[in-house]
Amino acid sequence: MIVLRDLRKSFGPVVAVSGLSLRVEPGEVFGLLGPNGAGKTTTLSMLVGLITPDAGTAEIEGLGSCSRPLVRASLGVAPQALALYDQLSARENLHFFGRLYGLTGTRLRQRVETVLGLVGLSDRGGDRAGTYSGGMKRRLNLAAALVHDPPVLLLDEPTAGVDPQSRASIIDLVRALRAEGRTIIYTTHYMEEAQKVCDRVGIIDRGALLDVGRVDELIARHGGSSVVAVKRGDVEELIETHDPTRTVADVLRASPDVESIRIERPDLETVFLSMTGRRLRD
Repeated sequence: MIVLRDLRKSFGPVVAVSGLSLRVEPGEVFGLLGPNGAGKTTTLSMLVGLITPDAGTAEIEGLGSCSRPLVRASLGVAPQALALYDQLSARENLHFFGRLYGLTGTRLRQRVETVLGLVGLSDRGGDRAGTYSGGMKRRLNLAAALVHDPPVLLLDEPTAGVDPQSRASIIDLVRALRAEGRTIIYTTHYMEEAQKVCDRVGIIDRGALLDVGRVDELIARHGGSSVVAVKRGDVEELIETHDPTRTVADVLRASPDVESIRIERPDLETVFLSMTGRRLRD
């Protein structure tokens, strides 16, 4: 559905995206993960036509290049920086964005009420966006991306800075949108969230795509061993193993003085840190 071929973009001496090629299948949620400055937002900006690539192409399969206005109309974008007008009500915001996409009359009114319901803001639709909490603004930001009923969604950190209830609501909505057959690119710094919602994940760093796969595939390739932590008195022994169940059984047979055992299995965060390092990024 989304095809990126050898995308490249530099800003002066800084290489933001370096030869990135990627295919996102129809109806999947694809997680694009990377540290700050890895090139995620630049990639999405090229995909929506905000930034012109130095080389390469970004296309919606069957429609053509994302530089064409008619192709961009098939995209719904929820940017990391909230794209809302605080002095307008939620309904007014959505009417404005809907009209930008060519919606008018009954169709516009229906879509506005539909997406307000989807994000749980129907009862606050007449209130100014500036009075909303952070979580409510995030949900309204998502509603603005959905108002024209696009088949492709680009969600850049859609749960950044929200409360647990809003995060759970947004994740449930993303799953429902996937069930409707929409194609979604989803960036996040929350590894557990990506593990829950994404069909496949691509890890990007310094503008290059390091690997792509299902979460279990990435863990198998890059996660390393599990760790069995065995506590005896004041001493805790850490045992690396590829078969933690067998290791626990062996420890219990050999050591009757074990007080507790804990298994730490590799997860997506383990993979992410293994591939991108632990150095702080600003």
